[in-house]
Amino acid sequence: MKQFPLVIMMSLLLSACNDDTSEQKEFIDQVKASTTPKVEPIPQMANFEYFEYSAGKMRSPFVAPKPEIIQNNLVQVKNCLHPDPDRVRQPLEKYPLDNLSMKGTIGRSGQTWALIKAADETLYRVTVGNYLGLYHGEIKEVHDNYIQLLELIPDGAGCWKERLTKLEMLEANTNGAS
Repeated sequence: MKQFPLVIMMSLLLSACNDDTSEQKEFIDQVKASTTPKVEPIPQMANFEYFEYSAGKMRSPFVAPKPEIIQNNLVQVKNCLHPDPDRVRQPLEKYPLDNLSMKGTIGRSGQTWALIKAADETLYRVTVGNYLGLYHGEIKEVHDNYIQLLELIPDGAGCWKERLTKLEMLEANTNGAS
């Protein structure tokens, strides 16, 4: 019985709602008729201009240039030390010294050669007068456990400076040839 007044109250509230939506439909039709749609015109497309891509033959800016290209582009100042540009480059000149390792020495008739292993696992035989490394390193002396090189280092002003460098044989490599 306690729920009876609640049921009566709910039915009265619901009966106040009617299904007549004609006023709302009339208002919507009036708003639709009075407004004009504003559609912006489609923008004009720019004409496509064709061009041939020719930078594919140039060096990528994300890759460091090869050392020989840098050295060839350096301006050479007269009356100062510089490498011979006409000298034919030798195979070991394309490797930095830290990618080369001395593996041993061999000799015959007073001639001594050093065995050099390059980064690509190739073994080379070099002697005094040969070149190796990126800085025109000429071999001046070959000893049982090291090679002495005379390198030419660019000073940035167009001249070159001499530097003595050693390429030493690591102690772990002494169990082979000597």
